[in-house]
Amino acid sequence: MAEIPADLNAANRKLIAEFREHGRRLESRPLLLLSTTGRRSGKRYTNPMMYVRLDGRLLVIASAAGAQQHPDWYHNLVADPSVTVEADGEEYPATARPTTGEDRDTLFARIVEQYPFFADHQSGTDRRIPVVELIR
Repeated sequence: MAEIPADLNAANRKLIAEFREHGRRLESRPLLLLSTTGRRSGKRYTNPMMYVRLDGRLLVIASAAGAQQHPDWYHNLVADPSVTVEADGEEYPATARPTTGEDRDTLFARIVEQYPFFADHQSGTDRRIPVVELIR
């Protein structure tokens, strides 16, 4: 598993700046910026994260590296699914939709085939890791 930086907020700020400086893309990995509205604060929060494209669907995985709680950004988009996506040189509004049931299970299995570390994340927690579709 990837090592989590001691100051994750500082690392994220640096990555966000680098991503935007390079035209909202990084050749080294599938990265996007997801902006959500804080469910309690009402403030906008931007988080860099890996994405996966399957069958024309843009997906993000709320694994939080196998933490016991869902990441804050996931709770935010459940409360308000109107998000902003920055990816592949573009910025656009989207609707976040957590996948469910068999759809979620099939997608997660396919994601694990491409990125086996997500299986490690799932085995490290009791929670079911959400797969979220970002609909343009």
